[in-house]
Amino acid sequence: MTNLVASAFGVHQMNTFILTLSCPDRPGIVYAISGALLDVDANILENAQSDDLDTGLFTLRTRFETRRSLDAIEAAIGPIAVELGGSYRVRNEEQRPRALIMVSKHDHCLIDLLYRRSTGELPIEIPLVVSNHTDTAHHAARYGVRFEHLPMTADVKQQQERRLLELVDEQQIDFIVLARYMQILSPQLCAALPGRIINIHHSFLPGFKGARPYHQAHERGVKLIGATAHYVTSDLDEGPIIEQDVERVNHSLTPTQLTMIGQDIERRVLARAVRYHAEDRVILIGGKTVVFS
Repeated sequence: MTNLVASAFGVHQMNTFILTLSCPDRPGIVYAISGALLDVDANILENAQSDDLDTGLFTLRTRFETRRSLDAIEAAIGPIAVELGGSYRVRNEEQRPRALIMVSKHDHCLIDLLYRRSTGELPIEIPLVVSNHTDTAHHAARYGVRFEHLPMTADVKQQQERRLLELVDEQQIDFIVLARYMQILSPQLCAALPGRIINIHHSFLPGFKGARPYHQAHERGVKLIGATAHYVTSDLDEGPIIEQDVERVNHSLTPTQLTMIGQDIERRVLARAVRYHAEDRVILIGGKTVVFS
């Protein structure tokens, strides 16, 4: 049956949705959620769940399909979430999250994200690239993405961050990606977008925080270097970790060679973190995350 004919007979198109839920753990949660989904004629395609022993929180991610509307789904799930004392979110999978990319002069992560978006590997829209330099403007132009130059110095930082928040509203941005954006965000900006800013740090946190981590690694003679993608908080490089990876190195490598290896790790780690976030696979629990990868 075609969509046009189905619509004429009052039959809605099949859509795929993603449900995420976080609540205090107790018996019967999966039973209650499954029953609510059955009430809206849903067919479960994927399901993952976790119990956090430290906090006593239960988290769940369910991907399902149904012909029912989002309003109908929320009407079925909402009362159960309230009864469970938890929070939930339902999103139509076709509505791709909109990401704003921020970058300084190092362009390797930006280029990688733009390319992966263009091939469909990343299920996101990138309407805007923002930078405190103009060096990467041509990369945005190549992919038909708007570029906004916001110079960032101490005397204009507050004004520029206000402009950034205006752009977030204007472009209906769902989350921000710091793709080697080498500026520290103010506590006010971090508080305005909690759980909505992803940063790539070029070390395996919590080791080698701050600037020049590859040089720090070289000085310490480490045998592994890595990268970490995490949510941004007002505490520098302390936010909840989404994804990490490492590669083995040895004493013969210079800081420049370590940087070249590390940049490849950064690209992979950031791309995975962005995909996990965009697919609602990450649930925040205090200072850490549950990632249904």
